[in-house]
Amino acid sequence: MQYVMFTKHLQEWPLEQACAKVKAMGFDGLDLTVRGGGYVLPEDAPTGLPAAVQVAAGAGLGVPMLTTNITAADPVSVQLMQTAAQCGIRELKLGYWTYRKFGEYRPALDDAKVKLAGIAQAAAAAGVRVNLHIHSNNFITANPAIVWWLLQDLDPAAVGAYADPGHMVIEGGKDVWRQGLELLGPRINLVAIKAMAWRYNPTVGRSGQWQDKMVPLPQGMVDWAAVWRCLAALGFDGTVSLHSEYQGGHSWYDMSVDELVDQTREDFAWLRACREQALAG
Repeated sequence: MQYVMFTKHLQEWPLEQACAKVKAMGFDGLDLTVRGGGYVLPEDAPTGLPAAVQVAAGAGLGVPMLTTNITAADPVSVQLMQTAAQCGIRELKLGYWTYRKFGEYRPALDDAKVKLAGIAQAAAAAGVRVNLHIHSNNFITANPAIVWWLLQDLDPAAVGAYADPGHMVIEGGKDVWRQGLELLGPRINLVAIKAMAWRYNPTVGRSGQWQDKMVPLPQGMVDWAAVWRCLAALGFDGTVSLHSEYQGGHSWYDMSVDELVDQTREDFAWLRACREQALAG
């Protein structure tokens, strides 16, 4: 198992500085952003990605996975997959298909399935694996059962699942997160670590609104010890990506990047303690 840090939250720093901080916190590597606004732009991947991997290696870090916005097998995306393979990067996170208007869900599912089949073919040819991220809100992949449906006829060597218990708990409440982990089982190659909490915001709309936003792991709704027990039962030994989304509108907090690093260090220690507790029990 490898622990990596999602680099989106460090992007105001040069990559060299971000790598030094990530290494100092004890991570094994980077979940590198290769998308618009990321450390590497997709169109620059042939030169930018090998350079980024070299910077990471200089800090003693690997790059086992990339976060991309790929949603179709277009030429830039195919080139990115090929470059990732050349850099020894096996796992890629895909982008998202959005469910917009009521009455359009089934056509959106069918469209996603067709596009995913094309992406799978390109991934197999390149020698990488692309992964569907379970993400709450109006995304096609918000429901683990839908992710399973999208994956079931595709080659596990080319397409897999990126489980995200934080998003699964927000959408699934009591137990869908657990059912989703079991249903997806051996298709899970990546696991995202983040936690959210619902709070009532009386300032939104005419009568207020319940909102879910990111909080430090100990304050969130996920029972991480229970998650670790489920992952152990599945024999999961893939890449675990810690997300520290404590800035801007995604979080109940708005931390500076230095504060975010301090919180990440605490989250990481707490997460590992949860795993030790789960495996000991």
